[in-house]
Amino acid sequence: MTDAELIAAADAIASRAYAPYSRYPVGAAVLAADGTVFTGANVENASYGLSVCAERVAIFTAAAAGRRRLRAVAVVTGSSQPAAPCGACRQVMAEFGVQTVYLAGPRGPYRERRFADMLPQAFTAEALR
Repeated sequence: MTDAELIAAADAIASRAYAPYSRYPVGAAVLAADGTVFTGANVENASYGLSVCAERVAIFTAAAAGRRRLRAVAVVTGSSQPAAPCGACRQVMAEFGVQTVYLAGPRGPYRERRFADMLPQAFTAEALR
């Protein structure tokens, strides 16, 4: 799976976002260690705190399918510039070992980020030992 293919999967699922309040559709695709790709779109709720980001939808779908190690996440937003995942999504990415994050908007080039640079000193299971 190439980075462009992972971004394309995230872009394709963004159209399925349920974003009636923010009107900010987001699509995410995660690449599991075994090469399987899982996708998700953001799902909003009138009680805003119950909304779920696309990144977590995709990661939780992978986890529910038994994938515990993830290599990369691609995020496509509706904004003109690529936007980074929120802190909650970054913490979930840390839990599953994401190494690379691709950020893209609907047009233009994408940005590739090392996950360790996005969440330095992440809280992980090691802290609980």
